[in-house]
Amino acid sequence: RKTHWFTAEVGGNQIKALVYLLRHLKADAQRDAQFVTVSMTCGVAQEAAKILNRLAAMFVESEGADKRGQIQEGLANLEERANQVQQELDKINDSLDQVRTKWGITDLGQASGSWLSQHPTVVRLNQLLVEENELTQTISQMESTVRSLEAAAQGPVNEQVGLALQKDPILLTLAQQIANAEAQLAAKLTKFGPQHREVQRLTELIKDLQDRKDKRRAEIAEQTRQAGLKEAQQELLAMKDRLATLQSQRQEAEAQKKDLDMARMEYERLVAVRDERIKTLNDLKQAIERQRLSLSDPKTPRLVLKAPALPPLEMVFTRQYGLWLPLGTLAGLFVALVGAFGAELMTDRIRTAADLIRWIDVPLLGIIPDAAGLDLPADVDLYKVVQQAPDSILADSYRRLRANLELQEASSILVTCSDAGDGSTSIAANLAIALAVNGRKVLLLDANLRHPQCASIFPRPVSSKNGNGRYGLSNVLLSQCTIRQAIRKTTIKGLDLMETGLLPFNPADLLASPKMKVLLSQLAKAYDHIIIDSPPILLVSDAKVIAQVADATLVVFGADTTRRGQAIRMLEELRVVRAQLAGCVLFGARALTGGYYKRGFRSYRNYVTARA
Repeated sequence: RKTHWFTAEVGGNQIKALVYLLRHLKADAQRDAQFVTVSMTCGVAQEAAKILNRLAAMFVESEGADKRGQIQEGLANLEERANQVQQELDKINDSLDQVRTKWGITDLGQASGSWLSQHPTVVRLNQLLVEENELTQTISQMESTVRSLEAAAQGPVNEQVGLALQKDPILLTLAQQIANAEAQLAAKLTKFGPQHREVQRLTELIKDLQDRKDKRRAEIAEQTRQAGLKEAQQELLAMKDRLATLQSQRQEAEAQKKDLDMARMEYERLVAVRDERIKTLNDLKQAIERQRLSLSDPKTPRLVLKAPALPPLEMVFTRQYGLWLPLGTLAGLFVALVGAFGAELMTDRIRTAADLIRWIDVPLLGIIPDAAGLDLPADVDLYKVVQQAPDSILADSYRRLRANLELQEASSILVTCSDAGDGSTSIAANLAIALAVNGRKVLLLDANLRHPQCASIFPRPVSSKNGNGRYGLSNVLLSQCTIRQAIRKTTIKGLDLMETGLLPFNPADLLASPKMKVLLSQLAKAYDHIIIDSPPILLVSDAKVIAQVADATLVVFGADTTRRGQAIRMLEELRVVRAQLAGCVLFGARALTGGYYKRGFRSYRNYVTARA
């Protein structure tokens, strides 16, 4: 406050002094060095050095207090974070203890490897699986044995049955009795003849004994074979019961194994988190120790006043406004011109008719100016500008487009563009109105089965009815209604509208059906012109499908929105499907200052005003 600088140069005003220091007090860090050079500009050389030294001393003093405060605050935050990590680590250790207690994990490395394979649950599960496999094989063998015994029970006498027959005492007795009776019969037959009563009695006796022997043989054979079969069947049932028991035990062991795997995964996760927390805690402890050392270091902060400022020996700055002002003006003008020309040369958007003639090999049928640069009433709907503002230059542009299109004598005209927002729907709606106003019978066909707009441009009257519902193009192609039911009149004389109807899930396939071509041929008999609005050709394939059956295709380029690459690619797509290109329209052309559009718009206004 006692310096000449404060009293004279800043007028004793503290705010001006602060602003002066913000502008004329500089601090520059030297490259590859650990010091900062501070300088100040002042009207008195000795005062500049005094003020600078005082400010530097104040800065070093305040920086020391601030630095220690920051260290203490950082130390407190680190200690709090370390306590939180320690609490989390304690909780993780408790969870690990619970897992160890439940599943018998006594070593930190036991959660995987040999411990898992030696766990009682895993050992028991492996044993059950082995027993189940062995029992399954035994049951398969036993089933084969049972089938063999069942076949043997119905077949001839085998060796085992023969041995049982030879050892049966009743069969032996019957055989002996038959032998004795046959001997007596032979003796009686020789002595008395076959008609003797004794001979006949012995014959009947032998027959009865033989029947009893055969019956006994059959009983023994059946008993012998059935006994083996029943024994095998009972053994098979016992094995199957054992298998069911093993399967139940195995399922229980698998459930325990699943719980064991989940516990192992949880254990490994907890171990990983614990290790991460331990590492974090160690890092925090090291950071805390470094902060404590910094706080106890008497040299903190490591900022010292290395050398005081000396009074300057000469003036280093002069106000040469006469030199810098012209040079700055010329430099700014040069940069502005270079930037403007560079932006003009680097842009790839189609903005003027010259761009179309230079890059696009398609006839230009019309230029629709940007409505933002025209004096149109606020309530004019740009989709109906031909009807609502017929004397505007915008409406006249659509009429010029109508005149150029009428020369081509096309019945069905597809209006498409490269991307959404290029203006194809506005062109289609105003072109249809312009044709209808000219006394033509026109149908506006909304073929945009993805984002239709024509229904909102020409809203349906409240009292109108369209069949039993809201029919349209999709309903006709799906044979859900007739063509007459899908068409409705608009408020404009001579202009009818066919809406999209219900939006299908496969628009391209529906439009590619033969019914689309038949529909256009039938509509051509009833209307002079059919204007078709379609989706952008580079987004979906619907427009390419319609272009194959339409008489002509009108391509719309949006000024400042369509790029050259998009325009060229769109034309290539249409040429691939052999579409009949009628020409193109530049939509939304801006009236550039000094350009042809600007002069044309001014001449049109003067001409219309003079006529009025």
